[in-house]
Amino acid sequence: MMMDKMIINDIFQGTFMDRPNRFTVEFKKGSKTELAHLRDPGRLRELLTPNVKLLLRQAKNVSRRKTKNDVIAVLYEDRWVLINSGFHSDMAEVLIESRLIKEFEGYHVEKREFTYGKSRLDFLLSSNDKEMDKKLLLEVKGCTLVENGLAKFPDAPTKRGKRHIDELINARKEGLNAAILFLIARDDAMRFSPNWDMDPDFSEALFRAVKEGVIVVVYCFKILLEEDKLEIKPFRTVDLNI
Repeated sequence: MMMDKMIINDIFQGTFMDRPNRFTVEFKKGSKTELAHLRDPGRLRELLTPNVKLLLRQAKNVSRRKTKNDVIAVLYEDRWVLINSGFHSDMAEVLIESRLIKEFEGYHVEKREFTYGKSRLDFLLSSNDKEMDKKLLLEVKGCTLVENGLAKFPDAPTKRGKRHIDELINARKEGLNAAILFLIARDDAMRFSPNWDMDPDFSEALFRAVKEGVIVVVYCFKILLEEDKLEIKPFRTVDLNI
């Protein structure tokens, strides 16, 4: 991981065939059909369509797994869309350490996977600046659904996501700083909204969080393929529409 971008090496292409269950994809490489692990809980119905191109990578420690490959990205309307949540924390850290988000300026990562209340949040940020509040709780969510420039989250109901937001609201009520960062793993989003139709409970919780002073930041990325390397590069902030 570089300071201003991420590079994923050893990428190869395949063709999507089927999704037999939530976390498994059937794909074709040449004349051979194989299975791969899909690390994305979303429905992805608009992305995973028959014969669409996939980017994959061979997994580590395959002796302990049923599948030997991981799905990384999918091609949609001539752009690569990242569909692997395993990279979200690294993407968030690039933004934080690169000082690309003004709301997080002066903060650095103190700890990943910080336990607060009954949840494990993605980050605890801290600051050495005496004029700043020293701690900030940060939860990260990945977004892949974009319709006519409007990014929407979630694309499937998420009780876990709502619980995380409730924890951030409680943190604010206890006087702590709290934020949620939505990462849009594609570059065509101009605005962001909670997906009220898909998950009204999550959407209402996000609405309450903003009222309680939880910081909400939305940022999109360019996903670029060069031979067997995938570059994930911060692109721009996205307007919030709640």
